[in-house]
Amino acid sequence: MPVPHTILVVGSANTDMVIKADKFPQPGETILGGQFFMFPGGKGANQAVAAARLGGRVTFITKVGNDIFGSKALQQFKDEGIRTDYVFSDPENPSGVALITVNAKGENTIVVAQGSNGTLSPDDVQKAANEFTTADIVLMQLEIPMPTVLHTARLASQHGKKVILNPAPAAVLPAEIFNYLFMITPNKSETESLTGIEIKDQSSLEKAARKIFEKGVPNIVITLGVEGAFIFNDQGSRLIPTPKVKAIDTTAAGDIFNGALAVALSENKTLDEAVTFANQAAAFSVTKMGAQASAPFKNELIQTL
Repeated sequence: MPVPHTILVVGSANTDMVIKADKFPQPGETILGGQFFMFPGGKGANQAVAAARLGGRVTFITKVGNDIFGSKALQQFKDEGIRTDYVFSDPENPSGVALITVNAKGENTIVVAQGSNGTLSPDDVQKAANEFTTADIVLMQLEIPMPTVLHTARLASQHGKKVILNPAPAAVLPAEIFNYLFMITPNKSETESLTGIEIKDQSSLEKAARKIFEKGVPNIVITLGVEGAFIFNDQGSRLIPTPKVKAIDTTAAGDIFNGALAVALSENKTLDEAVTFANQAAAFSVTKMGAQASAPFKNELIQTL
């Protein structure tokens, strides 16, 4: 087995509070839900845990509050084998939280209160500058301030590292950042937000992906849920199918996909092989409740393939 290189994840850590219900409430409506769960979450943390469980060597840069949620998150990262030297503590702001409703179809709605995630700064990332010399892949999302995302991408690029940006939740990206990216991994709605092109069919997918490609990103991977993932680069375009499973909870499926993708690329798999692996990990995750709780361990994934 090849030895994986270090994956540096820069992003958010939240506590997810989840209620299962038959349907989503309408504005002004109160409904009685079913079970309540509390899980560790946050896009950055989800991706870091997914990568660690699948065999990656992960260092995580994040910021938590000086509260019980923050201390529990820090301990869990350690339990998962993630290096936590750069998990910073915010003395003024609480840890991030997400309120999630999951309906009978396994679909979800999410509202996030950023808390300490909103204060992860370029200066914080700069304190971990030495990590950029040893990491092979830098993985980010958009639940932290955009100046921090841009600084991280610039720093990683200066060190010749592969930067993967999962542009979620959707936001306006500074034009400069596209110059630093090795790969971008939007879902369908994020692709529409990035390009202004409505995704209706293969042709519109191609058009949208090409528009991002022309901004300077060499590899575009658009995640399409049950339809799989669409790859666009200088070798052309192709759709990589995903295993068919019964979804229970789709929370964090995209995060699991990205963590798995980073691991596979760190093991020098081809892009198609890496996306196939990421699809398998994401499909496994939707058969379980929770965000990090649904991330498969490598042996679990092997047993289900």
